[in-house]
Amino acid sequence: MGKKKKINLALQGGGAHGAFTWGVLDRLLQEDDIEVCGISGTSAGALNGAALKAGWVTGGAEGARQNLDWLWEQIAGVSDLRMSAWMAPFGIGALSQAIEYSWPVAFADAVSNVTSPYNFGPFYRNPLTDIVDKFDYDRVCNGVAPLLYICATRVRNGKIKIFSGNEISPDAIMASACLPTIFKAVELHDPETGRAEAFWDGGYTGNPALFPLFNQELPDDLVIININPLERDDLPITPKQIQNRINEISFNSSLLRELRAIEFVQRLLDQGALEEGRMSRVRVHMIADDALMEQLSVATKMVPNPVVIATLKDAGQRAAEQFLNDHKSKIGKESSVDLREMFA
Repeated sequence: MGKKKKINLALQGGGAHGAFTWGVLDRLLQEDDIEVCGISGTSAGALNGAALKAGWVTGGAEGARQNLDWLWEQIAGVSDLRMSAWMAPFGIGALSQAIEYSWPVAFADAVSNVTSPYNFGPFYRNPLTDIVDKFDYDRVCNGVAPLLYICATRVRNGKIKIFSGNEISPDAIMASACLPTIFKAVELHDPETGRAEAFWDGGYTGNPALFPLFNQELPDDLVIININPLERDDLPITPKQIQNRINEISFNSSLLRELRAIEFVQRLLDQGALEEGRMSRVRVHMIADDALMEQLSVATKMVPNPVVIATLKDAGQRAAEQFLNDHKSKIGKESSVDLREMFA
């Protein structure tokens, strides 16, 4: 076998749309010559990253694939997502609209506008708890590669918090996925500030955070799995469309800031204004399917429908296959994303 192509993974959050990332990871893990060295994940990306890491530690790539399968079976509530195919005769867009305008979703949306998770008292329960508690944290926190970083947002000062190593716990993952209109803030001791802190979803400050992956222990190739569309051609005009696009822009803003910083450093290196070796020349790659994501909505992020999840996994596998066909040879040599054009 030839030399391994070493990569870092940056896994975005996006609720049940994280099943797209599952599909991408499932396909990448089948490549014997690709080695995942570092993972930064937020929200659903944190769950995917933790599942991959825990499976990898004891079972390698195949163990990681099996653990990701287990995770999404738990989220979807079914043991075989292939059995859901017969439920989607009208296409994913129509199904997404049906979920978005269904009375349970409409009712939940209305309630979230006039009440908070703190109003439910003893009836409050975060449905992710049962899943997150089942992770094997001896493996998730293991110091061997791939190194895992999980992002959350401090409520008190709005600053980013990166959990790594033994800091990663059920509470850390729950904090990374804590949407404040739906879930109570997760409170835990933060050794960085020396006090108890409340945390919200990491997407507000890093979706995902890229900077933890910039160190000498890790390779320079960064593969971003994007599940929030960077662009939408159609103007959002309904209240739901407007709110959905606001959320997408908010959760993409931190990623775009970090990518712009990478582009700036690369430009300085190209111009000779910055000495080679002083800063890493990060090679950026991206796997996405914006056309599919544009057919979905915030409702399909919040409602883990088995049909949507199965469709997203298949789409992720296809997107990864296309990436491998088009850009695998660039890993270790050059970026497959033109950042200068992106920010032109």
